[in-house]
Amino acid sequence: MLVIAWSPEEPERVGEIAVVPAKGAVQVLGRGPAEDEARVRFFRPRPGRLDVTEALASPGLSRRQLEVVAGPEGVEVRRVGKCPMRVNNVECDTATLHPGDTVRFRQELVLLCMRRPARLAPLRHFDAAAAGDFGEPDKLGILGESPAIWALRDTIAFAAKSDAHVLLVGESGTGKELAARAVYELSQSRKRRLVSRSAATLPSGLIDAELFGNVRNYPNPGMAERPGLIGEADGGFLFLDEIGELPSELQAHLLRVLDAAGEYQRLGEHVMRRSAFRLLAATNRDPSDLKHDLLARLSIRVELPPLAERREDIPLLVRNLVARASQRSPEVAARFVGHAANGRPDVRVDAKLIDALLRRDYQGNARELEALLWAAMAASEGEVIAWSQAAMRVGASDGSKRLGRESLPGRVRNAEPSEDEIRAALARAEGNVARAAKALGLSSRYALYRMMVKLGIEGQG
Repeated sequence: MLVIAWSPEEPERVGEIAVVPAKGAVQVLGRGPAEDEARVRFFRPRPGRLDVTEALASPGLSRRQLEVVAGPEGVEVRRVGKCPMRVNNVECDTATLHPGDTVRFRQELVLLCMRRPARLAPLRHFDAAAAGDFGEPDKLGILGESPAIWALRDTIAFAAKSDAHVLLVGESGTGKELAARAVYELSQSRKRRLVSRSAATLPSGLIDAELFGNVRNYPNPGMAERPGLIGEADGGFLFLDEIGELPSELQAHLLRVLDAAGEYQRLGEHVMRRSAFRLLAATNRDPSDLKHDLLARLSIRVELPPLAERREDIPLLVRNLVARASQRSPEVAARFVGHAANGRPDVRVDAKLIDALLRRDYQGNARELEALLWAAMAASEGEVIAWSQAAMRVGASDGSKRLGRESLPGRVRNAEPSEDEIRAALARAEGNVARAAKALGLSSRYALYRMMVKLGIEGQG
């Protein structure tokens, strides 16, 4: 299918999809309604419904701009209108699109080819009333219209309704802290306190005192009495980020307090205390890196998808990140953000930059995307956030691999690795899923996990 990834004339339509039938006649994409021919129709998918939208209105597009048909190897497109077409930033008149490919018509329109379900399954736990307008953040601050993000919202809502401890798993920059706060906000204990700390910042040698508290002058003379993070979180939540950074022996110290009784002792104190709290633990490591009996006590797992699995959300994130930056920086607001007729921020971004951001291989996910936007704003000379070679190198350990795929249009890319290829990669990596995923060229170890589950392949992580 095709997703509207950028449309300066109709920014509210970013995220709409067009379904290309597997079998059918050629459809025409262009400006205005149908004229006795099959036209590409766009929809706004929301869980349980698929709302049809109006014809494209961008004046720079021809009424017959693009012919689209499903081919044996992908979506075949042919330019028939006046506006030039670039596929993966290569100008052409015909191409065969595969998932991840982009189609750009100057500054008028950017499309992204995706493989995803047209209809989203109805929600089981998340209240649809909490969702914002299409393409806007919801009441929890979560932004996205991709199937991965709607599944995440439902998982978060389920976690909030339970009383079990939660493990949030995701790559760096995927929003684990935002997800933890969403669980807290949706829970019945939302009026109680949320205590937050990164395990990586706990001082070595004092981790037990930080977690469980201590009596005065213990373990070191002059130390003040403290309740500890677990004592402070009694009756509420403790968000412990980067829990994988805790040494294995210290992870074991958490086991007793995470049981139903919630028993623990302050350092230097002989009485047993109790804390009725829920742990929201987060890690960007493989969950199997955690001590197995600690992992067993984190009964609910919330997996946060990387940008590679929700590329259609990137333009929405761009718009939101620039709008937020404008609230903090008057200069950004004055140069790159105006006000549309509907009262929403009018974010001015060059279509070439959106095109490049859609095709980039991210390591830092949304955090990297935000850094790229700041670099692009700093390098831009006019009132539009423009693409620049220097800006796109931000966060890249190897710039030649991180500038986006600029390949010949219609090139056939490799399909999913076969079972034999996966097993061979795992053998070479001695069972390490992260290393095997990298060797196979997959977006993340989580993508490989899903393939392994589907094929019944086991790995050590």
